[in-house]
Amino acid sequence: MKILTTLKKVVDVELNIKVKNGAIVEEGLQYVMNAWDENAVEASVQLKENKGAETTLISIGGGDNTDIIRKAYAMGIENGIHIDDPALTKADSFVYARILQKVYEKGKYDLVITGKQAQDTDNGQTGIILAQYLGLPCVSNVISIEVMDEQHIKVSRLGDVGTEIVELELPAVVTVSDSINQPRLPVLRGIMMAKKKTIKVMDLATLGTSKDEVGGAAPKSEIVEFIAPEARKGGQKFEGDVAEITARVVDLLANEAKVF
Repeated sequence: MKILTTLKKVVDVELNIKVKNGAIVEEGLQYVMNAWDENAVEASVQLKENKGAETTLISIGGGDNTDIIRKAYAMGIENGIHIDDPALTKADSFVYARILQKVYEKGKYDLVITGKQAQDTDNGQTGIILAQYLGLPCVSNVISIEVMDEQHIKVSRLGDVGTEIVELELPAVVTVSDSINQPRLPVLRGIMMAKKKTIKVMDLATLGTSKDEVGGAAPKSEIVEFIAPEARKGGQKFEGDVAEITARVVDLLANEAKVF
């Protein structure tokens, strides 16, 4: 089984992100591996270890994607592709999906595993759009993957009313939830080996396509403005008789917060 796993570089949302004049302040930002993609990497590595799958990773973006690709290597991914092209600075989910389509068609993979969504935009669209472009079956929000035979897998997904079990004929696309696993921490040996591994760097021309062909010249969606959320007001602390406090809290919830 050949697996293609996607990996996005995102802003570390644990940091204090500032917004000024409708844009994110770049100074002081740090970038990390997208959390859901880290689950996708772990799922792929487990299939490599348990079922002998061949794993390839693809990441699209600027030169500093190298760090997160090497982290995926340290976790156990075998091959890495980095699509680095200045024409992709305003790429949206549709553009990313077109690029992934080109990579998939060159590699003839059996299974594509993506994170359910990216923690910067939270769109959750790229994997599903890719499946549509490829004409492949797709299951989203997957929490387990079981290989039945060389042509079929069984997946469980979190549905609206419980866990749903779906059998898929390969090739297929799945987008995984963060409930699928607990990503491993790379060990020192893996980190050292990852530093020596080659990353295949390509631009759109090397991939055999162009900005126009992947839709980069006219993206279907665009981030117009970032707006910082309103700062939370300080809370209130109550001391004294329990009955009086309870009555006071209920009054505030009903008349001030309008909860009731």
